[in-house]
Amino acid sequence: MTALQEQTTATPAPAQPPRRAVLALVLGAFVATGALTIDMYLPALPTIAADLRTSSAMVQLTLTGTLAGLALGQLVIGPLSDALGRRRPLLAGTALHVVASLLVLVAPDIVTLGVLRVLQGVGSAAGSVIAMAIVRDLFQGRAAATMLSRLFLVLGAAPVLAPTLGGELLRVTSWRGVFVALSLYGLLLLVLGALAVPETLPPSRRATAGLAGTLRTYRGLLRDRVYVGLVLVASLTMAGLFTYVSGSSFVYQGQFGLDEQQFGLLFGAGAFFLIGATQLNPVLLRRWSPARILTAAVPAGAGSALVMLVLATTGTGGLPGVVVPLWGVLAATGLALPNAPALALAAHGEAAGAAAALLGAAQFSVGAAISPLVGVLGNDATAMAGVIVTGLLLAIAVLGAVVRPWQILDAPETPAVAAAH
Repeated sequence: MTALQEQTTATPAPAQPPRRAVLALVLGAFVATGALTIDMYLPALPTIAADLRTSSAMVQLTLTGTLAGLALGQLVIGPLSDALGRRRPLLAGTALHVVASLLVLVAPDIVTLGVLRVLQGVGSAAGSVIAMAIVRDLFQGRAAATMLSRLFLVLGAAPVLAPTLGGELLRVTSWRGVFVALSLYGLLLLVLGALAVPETLPPSRRATAGLAGTLRTYRGLLRDRVYVGLVLVASLTMAGLFTYVSGSSFVYQGQFGLDEQQFGLLFGAGAFFLIGATQLNPVLLRRWSPARILTAAVPAGAGSALVMLVLATTGTGGLPGVVVPLWGVLAATGLALPNAPALALAAHGEAAGAAAALLGAAQFSVGAAISPLVGVLGNDATAMAGVIVTGLLLAIAVLGAVVRPWQILDAPETPAVAAAH
């Protein structure tokens, strides 16, 4: 039997769980910190290079540093939240993000900025990993997938809005003003976290084994075939999304000649399909299980990507021939992303922080490793479609050979779930 099939009793939850809509909004705001931190300063990269008298490549490394901080921060903060509870690491990480953002105001050179960007990534990792752990503390099965769909509503909007917000801020302030805005956002989150985020991990269920116990937890997670497979499926699916984000500006503007405004509108239209699918997911969950939806969504995304690859390679259909199947890929991604993590975390309530940390770190690492391939292969529609197809075909292979979703038993809903409805 798989680890998911061996699932036992329900996870205890607070006596009075917060209203689901309020909790989803607050946790979504914490999760969005990472996307805002990554994307809001992108329009300022040329200005930063000129101001700090450095190369564009060095400035781009500050983005790499942020992604590294996000990945490594989750691996540390997740187990900490299993030992200390959810609230303290969440608020401490957010506070670190605020301090790092404010210190950017006096960063004298690119090296200092790079270090502070790593610290920003570590701080924002707290929101990503602990939000997932809180969802696992309170919900299971269909309810967990539904809650994650609500979080992805905010998470999906943040990368679309962040560059626009950054560009508008640059109209009235310098690039350092973008980091003032990030620090103010972090301060708002500290207030919201203190007032609206409950402690969902009681002391009786906290880990106390220290570093050795953390390493044993990670080793145990990596021995769970189904968990590892679902992490890979989630990561490869996320890689397709990273590929779209990193390559779309070159495809739409460089290959098809759209201006910045037209690109923004078309990029926003794609986000509509991604976000819309995440919000359709709770409706589908009323009839089908997370495993069934995931099993259908990943091949559907791969099929759409194959259509895009064929049309792009042959030049058939022009821009619509690329955009329409790409929207299909994004819709399938919006269905896969909430369900794969929900299933991965279902059997690991005793180590939800560590399990969410490993999941998040893998998604960022795989996504960051695969998406640059678009540039290597030519930064055109064929390259973007080819990378997406490859990632999703690998996800299908892992789904069938490793996860074996037909063997997964959906997690039962808990009294906490019923109370949160």
